[in-house]
Amino acid sequence: MRIECSRAHTFVRMETHGERQSGSDRPRKGRIESFPHGEITDLIIGGLFTVHRGLGAGFLESVYANALAVELRSRGLRVDRNVAYEIYYEGVLVGRYVADFVVESKVIVETKVARSIDTSHRDQTRNYLHASKLEVGLVLNFGTSPQFRRVVMSRNP
Repeated sequence: MRIECSRAHTFVRMETHGERQSGSDRPRKGRIESFPHGEITDLIIGGLFTVHRGLGAGFLESVYANALAVELRSRGLRVDRNVAYEIYYEGVLVGRYVADFVVESKVIVETKVARSIDTSHRDQTRNYLHASKLEVGLVLNFGTSPQFRRVVMSRNP
């Protein structure tokens, strides 16, 4: 896939287990409606919590990614793994990247196993959105405590 980069704006929101309803895989009502593709991201985030609850902490990122793919497909979502994008600058190929997941051809998902989600994870996902021309990304952290961050790219200048 050939990608030509253009300018866009992003905003992010980080949410952790403490912001979720007790005993639930679903964010509180009203919170999701303000994000594009909220129903899809709701299912993906629920999958994060289900997988983390089932496996616990301490596995490699690839184990969580494989389990998440199984979980998301069981929820009826179309999941593409390791989707490659080429990055061009002034018509010249300057790099490639591989997204962990693209769900329903609408949401990029990056999986991590870290102490917490940091700005480099957010920046990576923002750049992936920029290159892919998709609007919504999620960073999912399967560390000691599951975390997620939504990254939304606005195409308005």
